[in-house]
Amino acid sequence: MIPVMQAFRLSGSRVLEVDLRGDAVRAAQGAMIAYTGDVTFKSAGMGGGDGLRAALKRRATGESVSLMHCSGHGTVYFAKDAMEVLLVELAGDTLKVESEQLLALSDKLSTDVAFAGLRGMSSGQGLFTTTVTGYGTAALLSSGGPPIALAVSPQFPLVVDPDAFIASQGQLNQTFVTDVSWRNLVGESSGEAFSLRFDGHGVVYIQPEER
Repeated sequence: MIPVMQAFRLSGSRVLEVDLRGDAVRAAQGAMIAYTGDVTFKSAGMGGGDGLRAALKRRATGESVSLMHCSGHGTVYFAKDAMEVLLVELAGDTLKVESEQLLALSDKLSTDVAFAGLRGMSSGQGLFTTTVTGYGTAALLSSGGPPIALAVSPQFPLVVDPDAFIASQGQLNQTFVTDVSWRNLVGESSGEAFSLRFDGHGVVYIQPEER
């Protein structure tokens, strides 16, 4: 039986509202902007609330996600740097997301760290990415405007700028395209030019502003 989804909803496009009915939600530390009712806040710990194993893996890989645990009865409002918020429903599948783009997630969802390739050698980002798995809702952040969801199919693979990448969902294989010349045309010629290529079935979420 699939659990009932928590009450995540948007207030405008930049504020997330979450109703708590004796349950809990995890959110980025410092993202709470208001709340009503009887709600308790505490740090979710080094592992983001997923235990010692997750904490040790995050320390070893350098992929950090700082979450707080919010529980009780009431409504909590979350926002971060006036960024746009995107709600993604998970039904037992896995979402791969950049840790700084994760605003909040249902407490029943699990987070972990997955190898993402050699992205950090050129862009300064880590070699690993955060995965979110289970049943529930994840709230993601987008800089520069509303996020864009791009479908990927075997007939139509997708290539994206790694600095615009937010998250991916589905049966996707991620590889790297290193012979990229378009960056020289827009002034992004420092370091090794490369992009992310996605093949398979799924959705890739990108933002209209580079990190």
